[in-house]
Amino acid sequence: MSLHDLFVIILISLLIVELPAFGLAKLFEKAGIPAWKAWVPFYNTWEIVKVAKIRRHWFYWQFIPVAGWFISIWLLVEMVKLFGKFRFLDHAAAALLSVLYFPMIGMNPKVKYLGPEAVKNHKKTTLREWIDAGVFAVVAATLIRVFVFEAYTIPTGSMEKTLLVNDFLFVSKLSYGPRIPNTPLAIPFVHHTLPVTHSKSYTEIIHLPYTRWFASPVKRNDVVVFNFPAGDTLTKELDSADPYYDILQSEEMKQYQQLKGQIANEAELRAISKQKAREIVWTDYTIMTRPVDKRENYIKRCVAIAGDTIQIVDGILMVNNQKAFVSPTAATEYIVNTTSNTILTEEGLRDAGIRLTSEPNSLPDFQPGTANSYKINLTEQEVEILKKIPGVTLTREIEPIGDPRIFPRDTANILWSVDNFGPLWIPKKGVTIQLTPKNVACYRRAIKVYENNKWEERDGKIFINDQEATTYTFKMNYYWMMGDNRHRSQDSRFWGFVPEDHVVGEAWLIWMSWEKGVRWSRMFRTIH
Repeated sequence: MSLHDLFVIILISLLIVELPAFGLAKLFEKAGIPAWKAWVPFYNTWEIVKVAKIRRHWFYWQFIPVAGWFISIWLLVEMVKLFGKFRFLDHAAAALLSVLYFPMIGMNPKVKYLGPEAVKNHKKTTLREWIDAGVFAVVAATLIRVFVFEAYTIPTGSMEKTLLVNDFLFVSKLSYGPRIPNTPLAIPFVHHTLPVTHSKSYTEIIHLPYTRWFASPVKRNDVVVFNFPAGDTLTKELDSADPYYDILQSEEMKQYQQLKGQIANEAELRAISKQKAREIVWTDYTIMTRPVDKRENYIKRCVAIAGDTIQIVDGILMVNNQKAFVSPTAATEYIVNTTSNTILTEEGLRDAGIRLTSEPNSLPDFQPGTANSYKINLTEQEVEILKKIPGVTLTREIEPIGDPRIFPRDTANILWSVDNFGPLWIPKKGVTIQLTPKNVACYRRAIKVYENNKWEERDGKIFINDQEATTYTFKMNYYWMMGDNRHRSQDSRFWGFVPEDHVVGEAWLIWMSWEKGVRWSRMFRTIH
């Protein structure tokens, strides 16, 4: 646990006992306790323990990290019982809305102090006991999930060989500060879709703005879980399995080819292709949107932070003109050639210490090509192992430039690939940039979608919120996320920047791993 994590836990503990202080002071007065004691953190709960005649060891349990939060909340509930508040709604209000509920009953002249004898004489029904226990469990689990950590499963091989498919992780919400949900009215333990009915698990009747308590920035090279930025719009039929923007781009390219011989003007051709593609996709699919906190969770490594400049040259990642950190478990595809008397096999490579995977619906790590030629997905350590085999030569596979799927998907002005990319500056909060024809495609979505500005382009000019603009000052920090499995990862090279409000937490610990049985060697392994 880092110092920042400990700092966050302590502050949340203080908030739980300090936020109800105003109303608690009114209740203390009615109970014959000096009101000033309600304003002193933990001294107030000590007074509750005494007046309610609760065993005093419960006071000390409050100082256990995280678990102590629930002891403090329970003590607040015990306090309202002293005033004859035994209904379920009273206890729920005391636990969840004490900052409002305590002043309400504290200033109500009809609410009288009854003392611990009233509590002792009150009997709950069996049903009520079960309801209280169930609600407490749900509230506790929800608070832990929102503020402390969340379980996450690796669904794809984009982080191989650092993280494997069916690794089960704990993701720390404390590392970057707990993010308050945009959609607080949601069914617990379900991300965005209910099982069976496949309907939304949340409502946007209440939609809260981005708020992060005790924020700490993402650090370069952290393994981060975040909400998929391009998951704001999607099709109900395919969801994020085939992202809306990929479908739209594919249809746009199809329309472009069909209209190419009919429209001579290139700008007009692209505009009409885009409009027709949108009309077709919106006719053929059911389009829906999701708020930030309900978009799919992705996991990648943060290779560059706000203010950095990245560039990829022949597969080598550079950050601020320096070769970037490469995880020892990061994998890249190599073309491996051997002499005629050297044959490579999966079994032989595994015996040599090379880990090969073949996940469903993905390319295997070992792909035989023509005679004595192979495509193999390797870490740097595994490359050194292969180099020692007589008759083996390796070359890094380099994808050609001009892939239309590559961010910012503007092949008319920018020709990049997964292996030759940039240079590109990562937006930083408070920094102002010049908007030019060369960089508009890179920053348009951040300005328009992530920072919620009205964006228009007319007569070669840019208008932001109806004002002509040649510069823009960013309101958030952004990050560049890439998978360690560099040729098998849909990451920032395809969809761009990750805004700070999309960051969920830091991947912390592998608590379980499964592949036709438990992978015991991966149990309780921290993630680097």
